[in-house]
Amino acid sequence: MTVVEGFLSTPEALEAFGERSFVDAMLRFEAALARAQAKVGLISQASADTIASTCKVDLFNVPKIVRDSGQAGSLAIPLVKALKETVGLFSQEAVPATHFGSTSQDVIDTAMALVSQPVLALVLADGEAILEALLRLTDRHADTPMLARTLGQPASVTSFGWKCALWAGGLQRGLQRLRQAAPPALAVQLGGAVGTQAQLQGQGSRVVALMADELGLSAPATPWHTQRDAWVALGCALGGLVGTLGKVARDLSLMTQFEVSEISEPSGDSRGGSSAMPHKRNPVACMVALAAAQRAPLSVAGLLAAMPQEHERALGHWQAELAEWSQLMLSAHGSARALAGALPGLQVHVPRMRANLDALRATLPPEAAEEWFDPALAVQAGRLARAELLRLRALQATRPVDASIDRPIDRPIHRQTD
Repeated sequence: MTVVEGFLSTPEALEAFGERSFVDAMLRFEAALARAQAKVGLISQASADTIASTCKVDLFNVPKIVRDSGQAGSLAIPLVKALKETVGLFSQEAVPATHFGSTSQDVIDTAMALVSQPVLALVLADGEAILEALLRLTDRHADTPMLARTLGQPASVTSFGWKCALWAGGLQRGLQRLRQAAPPALAVQLGGAVGTQAQLQGQGSRVVALMADELGLSAPATPWHTQRDAWVALGCALGGLVGTLGKVARDLSLMTQFEVSEISEPSGDSRGGSSAMPHKRNPVACMVALAAAQRAPLSVAGLLAAMPQEHERALGHWQAELAEWSQLMLSAHGSARALAGALPGLQVHVPRMRANLDALRATLPPEAAEEWFDPALAVQAGRLARAELLRLRALQATRPVDASIDRPIDRPIHRQTD
């Protein structure tokens, strides 16, 4: 990751997709694999205990493993080599049982699911915080009249509450799609060399189920080495959510312009300041969300382009997908966190909204002003806003909770392997 990611993403997402966290997730896979195989009798319990107790990230030279991955063509190859060497220090008998029946893509795909899971939980939690802020704005400003704008120009009368309700509806749908796509995508990968689980002696499904239970992932019916549909569907849902947040940010950023001045992002702690012009107040939350909306479509396109993977294991396509995936996750949480931090404290300048309406109305012939700027139009928009508010609140109340992805927003990302 580059230094630029520091302000376009979040510390939590950067940590989750960092070297140490990813290697730790790979070691969690290896420990869960060994424990599951011991339970079904494929390896001895003594070997499983040795392997699992060795799968501690502090025992490994993570930077060296990452450096060696370039020559090896996979992060898993130097990791497994180091793991077997370390296991051998405690028990030579456990070495053949280490990484038994699995392959490099198994450990990397599962690790990617593991590091994605808590970041996705944070995206959802921040998304819910944004949704709540929008619903409160809907309630507070249902009848607040403002200019509607079409094709970039002033049009007629709407209400700020109705505008917020429409943003909230799009966001609610995006969060719902994300929740639906996540469980089948965040899955254990265990296919072995060519996806047949050949060394698992018919115990593959039991091993996968045990691993899934330990790791908090789903147990797919089959390995998905080159069947990336569920994974890419989650990526598309993420991209859609980032686009929805970008829409909110685009509208807000236009409303913050000095010539419009209908809303302002929260200020304080040098937020949105300028190094050259002290009078400026930059909408930095909108900036981050818009940057994410610019980048996410490229990442989603990369995921889709990588789907036609050859035969049982891909050459180049899967590796490209991995890089695009991490960028998409970083963008998604950067966008969600930025708006979640700004919207609860959004400053709405109601007098300026009315002044902009009155200024345009004064330029129109009386009949046009009466037709397009009748106060009843804002009241009608307010009725729509309240009806949508009730509908969205009802959806909130009935939304099922999935423990695997609906987690507290302050949940630690990094988890030490035991």
